[in-house]
Amino acid sequence: MLCIYNKSTEPYFNMATEEYFFKNFADRNIFMLWRNKSAVIVGKHQNTLSEINLDYVQENEIPVVRRLSGGGAVFHDLGNLNFTFIMNGKEGKLVDFKKYTLPIQDVLTKLEIESKFEGRNDLTIDGRKFSGNAEHVVRNRVLHHGTLLFASEMKDLTQSLKVKESKFKDKAVKSVRSRVTNISSHLKEQISIEKFTEMIMDHIMAMYDDSEQYELNAADINEINKLRDEKYTTWDWNFGYSPKYNFNHEIKTPGGHVEFNMDVHSGVIEKIKIFGDFFNKKDITEIENALTGTKHDSKAIEEKLSEFEFDDYFSNIPKDEFIKGMF
Repeated sequence: MLCIYNKSTEPYFNMATEEYFFKNFADRNIFMLWRNKSAVIVGKHQNTLSEINLDYVQENEIPVVRRLSGGGAVFHDLGNLNFTFIMNGKEGKLVDFKKYTLPIQDVLTKLEIESKFEGRNDLTIDGRKFSGNAEHVVRNRVLHHGTLLFASEMKDLTQSLKVKESKFKDKAVKSVRSRVTNISSHLKEQISIEKFTEMIMDHIMAMYDDSEQYELNAADINEINKLRDEKYTTWDWNFGYSPKYNFNHEIKTPGGHVEFNMDVHSGVIEKIKIFGDFFNKKDITEIENALTGTKHDSKAIEEKLSEFEFDDYFSNIPKDEFIKGMF
């Protein structure tokens, strides 16, 4: 087994790293430990906008990245350690969440912390979640990865994932919010996240006789950067890949109430109707027609609206409030 401590903390690069090793080292089993700077990681089958607090994420410049696996959205920061198993096995027999979380529980036992595997894919301490897990399977190969909240900033975690779900109607996978806790809060004697990382790596290497340390080389990094730039940094993957959804939201502005009704597919507005008690000089159908076919993205919408004398269509309604109401 190749054992990798990926020292990068860039979310786009790290998501690409998982896919690179999953697809390009088909004959090798792999274990990797890694951390991200602050980021929201959404599941492959989720509607990104319905999972995140867009205002908070944008104000704090928190990257939002879609991963290969399903499941719910999670918050990463440097107080969170991530682990990845990439393993070969018998097709149809690869999904086994307990198998890949048991080594983590073994390490916690050494630290005198009692943990439990609960539900489909969670690890808990005293009924509070500290690890969520997900898997991606292709034929005889599985990618299992999980989060380990060690000393994460809980305020950023809760604020980044706080969203008014009533705005969105879709069939996308929904995140299940749980009471969470940090591992460090349960330690008898405090240790650093670096020491905790070392303990896990040592435990895994002792478990597998064929374990060997692997360092990313220049060729690996070049290919990962290419995948990062072509896929993981793109709006098409992180937002446009979202399933079809209907969006409905009403806002109150100085110029009156405005209600937005939109059908969005692959992140693009297919249909939009705008209602309200506002005043206008020109027919707002012109705005609706212009926004049809536009990405459900604030920059794209702002660029489209800049082609119009906005106050002629929505009197006394600030354009920035109007755009904000579409999310």
